[in-house]
Amino acid sequence: MAHDLRVYLGPQAFKVAATNAYNRTGAHFPSLIADLMADISKRLDKAEKYLQKGKVDSALEEYLSILDVDPGNDKVRHTAADLFLQTNRNAEAAALLSELFDRELALGDNTRAGVTYKKLARIAPPKLGQTLRFAQAAERSGYRKEAIEAYTAVVTGFLQEGRENEALSAMRRMAALDPDPRNLKRLGDLASKLNDRETAAEVMLKLGVAEEGEGRSAFTLFERAYQQDPGNPNTAFQFGKALFDKGEVERALQVFETAASVQNSLPEHRKAYALALLAAHRPKEAVAILWQLYLKTPARLDEMGVLLGELLKQQNYKEALELARKIDTQQQRLGTRKEFAAFLRDITESHPPDADFLVYLSELFNATNREHDYCDALIQLFQLRYAAGDFNRAADALDRATDADPYLEGSERRLELLRGKIDSNRYRNIASRLQKAGAEPAMDDQKDEPREDLKVLVETEGEPTLLEDLMLQAEIFMQYSMRAKAMERLERIQKLFPHEEKKSEKLRQLYVSAGIVPQYGKASSESKVASPALTVESISAPAGSAPAFGGEGAVDSFARITEITRNIYRQSNVKGVLFAAVNDIGRHWGASRCVAGLCNPGKPPSAALEYCAPGVKQSDVMAIVRLIGVLQGLAVQRGSVVIEDVPKAPELQPLGEHLKALDLKSVLACPLTDGDQQVGVLILEQTDTRKSWPSADVVVLKTIADQMVLAVNNAKLRNLMKTLAVTDEQSGLLKRSSYIDVMMTEVKRSLQQNVPMTVMLLNFGKVSVLSREGGEGALETLMQNLGQSIVANIRQTDIAIRYDRTTIALILGDTKDTNSSFVIDKFRKVIAGVKVPGTENQISMTVGIAGAVIQKEYDPVDIVTEVINRAEQALDVAHSKGPNSSHALAAIYESAAIA
Repeated sequence: MAHDLRVYLGPQAFKVAATNAYNRTGAHFPSLIADLMADISKRLDKAEKYLQKGKVDSALEEYLSILDVDPGNDKVRHTAADLFLQTNRNAEAAALLSELFDRELALGDNTRAGVTYKKLARIAPPKLGQTLRFAQAAERSGYRKEAIEAYTAVVTGFLQEGRENEALSAMRRMAALDPDPRNLKRLGDLASKLNDRETAAEVMLKLGVAEEGEGRSAFTLFERAYQQDPGNPNTAFQFGKALFDKGEVERALQVFETAASVQNSLPEHRKAYALALLAAHRPKEAVAILWQLYLKTPARLDEMGVLLGELLKQQNYKEALELARKIDTQQQRLGTRKEFAAFLRDITESHPPDADFLVYLSELFNATNREHDYCDALIQLFQLRYAAGDFNRAADALDRATDADPYLEGSERRLELLRGKIDSNRYRNIASRLQKAGAEPAMDDQKDEPREDLKVLVETEGEPTLLEDLMLQAEIFMQYSMRAKAMERLERIQKLFPHEEKKSEKLRQLYVSAGIVPQYGKASSESKVASPALTVESISAPAGSAPAFGGEGAVDSFARITEITRNIYRQSNVKGVLFAAVNDIGRHWGASRCVAGLCNPGKPPSAALEYCAPGVKQSDVMAIVRLIGVLQGLAVQRGSVVIEDVPKAPELQPLGEHLKALDLKSVLACPLTDGDQQVGVLILEQTDTRKSWPSADVVVLKTIADQMVLAVNNAKLRNLMKTLAVTDEQSGLLKRSSYIDVMMTEVKRSLQQNVPMTVMLLNFGKVSVLSREGGEGALETLMQNLGQSIVANIRQTDIAIRYDRTTIALILGDTKDTNSSFVIDKFRKVIAGVKVPGTENQISMTVGIAGAVIQKEYDPVDIVTEVINRAEQALDVAHSKGPNSSHALAAIYESAAIA
């Protein structure tokens, strides 16, 4: 019975009813339960009977008496409220509904509470507190419209009663549900009035964002928000953006600093602050911020590009170089270094870098096989070195550029600028690279010494004067935005060549570009120069200075192996290999002499070349022959030979008088070995002071010596193939019969050296069309002329073959298919003036490109077969695109070379 009563009444109502009954009768609890149950049951029965008889008032009395005994009986309360409504006793109904609403909310029954509130609201205005609680319940239940209406009523009621703080609280909820501009404005005004600055700022911020979303200016709203709560990062961020967009960069910086400096600031806030620093031309302060952001998304380089550009623009070259190297490291990890090289190229085109940055760029372009960009960087480096008066390092840059591409436009003119400013031997070495393709350096038949017998091919009308030098240097510095250095040169011109601008239109334009109005005589001390007076250093190169091949005197040997070996592999014959080797090695190690000789032990050398440093006398031929013989004998016994004190070395005493003539102080010799066979020796000589070569130098030199032997063998093999293959005398092209043999040779060489190889098919039109236009004879003449032009413009290591009647095949060693665009552009310029026979139409050139799959585990025959087929497919695709198209077709799988 007790259990049934609890279920009927509920736990709280049961406790109240039991307590009331006990207080009235004093009976024990079990009996009270029975009495209470019986009493409520009788009253309910009586109320139902009264209702059946239509006696509503009597029924209400019974229901109310039950509520006296059991105040928690909401079912009876609800029934009584309905009866009051039926009898139009709204006041009593409202009282019961109000109690019922409060109880239902307390029990968490939001749905029933909502129904009860609506009944109550129809007969009497609810209390403000009840309306507020109903709004909260409706919001929790997801009834947004009803919640907004209730909050609106609450806000109006609170404001009428002067309860503004409570109105503000309700208005916050209303604005959150309905962020209408009118609601937000009311909330902002009230928050401002009550000095609730955080709420006011938040509201102004939302209004501003909404205004921006509509495409209108929100500057005033963001400014008011910032004034209300300047410590809020979001507010500071939005106001800073508004200031930045308005062009008030300095104010924006101050505001952004608030958003970016708080603990756990958002990345977008720090990024905005850093970009504002860049706009204010303070890139060094932005480096640390943008670097941390970049590390989270290293694939995105946009901000890094802006930062690098600004650093270069502000001439913060050291910081720009450091940052570029750090980014380079990240890009290597991602495997996107090639893309980064192109990215840097675009930046430096708009913001010229300094010499050190160009050195890094040339290394990067070289490592990523961007030959065209590599040459451009070296030419820019030449200009800056020359402008700074560092003629030896300018020569080094030009030397490397012409080595990569001896057909660079303007190379002869640049070399002529160095005439008389660098050692004559160095000048001749560079000039030798500017010979026509296939020409040999002139050598003495007896001595094989490149220093004295290299012929300079550049003709000149006279060396540049000091004035021309200074003008050129100033022009270069202006081009690279190095205004301070340009002013030094112009100031010196003004002092050394007064009034020269009256005679030289070029100098006059240079003054105008720099913003200078030269003044002389008494006014010279107050010359209107657009920069402070600067002291000018001499632009003359120090006499007898050694080439700075190693970079500021440091011998970073391991870093130079790749460059030296790449250079010797580019040579097409044995003498070229030895010539490149002795010059590069001798300059790199700063040796007095460097000698390379090919010979079998105990026999005279079949070929020998010697490099001599500036100011060092050439060796007598017999002295070289004897030195090679003695040192090769020692190398056969010991391996590498290091003698630090030559005059006291007993093993060199057989040289006798030749030792005195050579004036040797120290010597280092490495054997040239082909397997187990001794084929020659490589010697470094020091004549000025005794020198001790560290073990690292010996190891590096031995490595280069091994590569020399491989390069010599490859050159011999290539020359043999060209000799055996029949060459067309008119065009200079190899015939088709040699195609497979040459391909096999080049593939084997690429496998041995682990370098790429590319095949290009150049087609100049359909045979039928060209024959119909000009006849068979004109077609053959056309192809002969095209062959001559192409052969004259390829590297000595490249091979051109007559593939068919209108197609030429090119085999490009040490070249990737992705770098072939540079070659194609060169050939398009070469044939730009060639016409189709019998017409005035320019000849078209359609190109198919295929890079060989160079994998040592693949058979060379399979590699050749696959790349030949793919080159033909690439040409077919290019033809489908139309005339003058090109297409590179990569291998679908690396295993494609496997038969």
